[in-house]
Amino acid sequence: MDWRALGDDFTANWHIYATMPIIASIIGYITKRAAIEMMYRPLEFVGVGKLGWQGVIPANAERMATVAVDLMTSNLIDPRAIFARLDPQEVAARLREPMAAVVEQVTVELVEEYQPNLWERTPRQARQVVLNRARAEAPRVVERLMRELAENIEQVLDVKDMAVRQLVRDKAVLNRLIRETATPEMRFIARSGVWFGLIIGLVQVVVWALTKSAWVMPVFGGLTGWLTDWLALKMIFFPRREKRFLGVVRWQGMFQRRKEQVAEDYADLVAREILTVGNVLEAVLTGPKSDRLFDMVQYEVRRSIDAQAGAVKPLVVAAVGPRRYQEMKKAAARKAMASFPETVREIEDYATEALGIRDTVVRQIQALDAVQYEGLLRPAFRQDEWKLIAVGAVIGCLVGELQVLLLLH
Repeated sequence: MDWRALGDDFTANWHIYATMPIIASIIGYITKRAAIEMMYRPLEFVGVGKLGWQGVIPANAERMATVAVDLMTSNLIDPRAIFARLDPQEVAARLREPMAAVVEQVTVELVEEYQPNLWERTPRQARQVVLNRARAEAPRVVERLMRELAENIEQVLDVKDMAVRQLVRDKAVLNRLIRETATPEMRFIARSGVWFGLIIGLVQVVVWALTKSAWVMPVFGGLTGWLTDWLALKMIFFPRREKRFLGVVRWQGMFQRRKEQVAEDYADLVAREILTVGNVLEAVLTGPKSDRLFDMVQYEVRRSIDAQAGAVKPLVVAAVGPRRYQEMKKAAARKAMASFPETVREIEDYATEALGIRDTVVRQIQALDAVQYEGLLRPAFRQDEWKLIAVGAVIGCLVGELQVLLLLH
């Protein structure tokens, strides 16, 4: 080997050698940023036919949401235990006033519908007696209903279906669940590309000096993109427990090391945007098990009407007819259900505090073992990480080829 010739070449072309590690660092950074953004963007498919791109997470929204929710419902959330925290008496007390208005409206509407003009012909004192009895019964109905809901919440609410529907419907929420939970990891991936690229660039300098081959630039560009993406992704999760390398360097997967902070961030978003009182109410009213709730409400309303009719029930039945009396009770249940969304807003703050979703999720995440905990974020990468790595390699090759063209000119 002619070391003098190598030295002369290096002196004459020092600027070329100096730029190689720099360009490799830039390739490393660009490919990492590209990989990160391609995970999230675009939310919807952009392209023609099958030729195009959609963010890895939005494109697999249902699968990723199902994986995340499976973990949530199997390890983090116990619906029965959580809803048992709602005090039926407290709920009834807080709904007393709004329920009074609903009861009065429903009572008047039912009487006018099934016995037209009867309400106007009834003396004011008699009307007040009817309304007072209905108002007095309403809190007891709410309390009984709350106790039955707490005991049978899984028959009324499908938490998994609710959360998956929410995440698939609003892919931006699913993106935030991953992005906000893994912000430091994403930052590490981008920055690691600079240092990994620099190291590979130094090797590239040696290979170029010895070979002067045109293939060195694109090959090393592709290698930089592929290897740095692969290394960065692995270093996020592994090793799961801290290990010492070469007897000096200690390392633990970044995500594993940040377990306490991840628990806080993940729980914040779950409580703020997924398992909210509003989303729970929507799922109860419109989800696949909503018929069961209507059956419960109908049973309690019918029971209440029969109780209020008391000794005069035969007279009421005789006045409206047995069939219309049953129809009236069903109509009362439908009207009660229709008033649910607006009425329940009165206890939203109390329910949010009492359910304590956030604190529950924090405690449960901290109790997960290393493999279970990894499942919070790993599904976002596992199935399609090869695509991200491949894109990094392609970008690296293209930049390397451009580098060759610049050298030749």
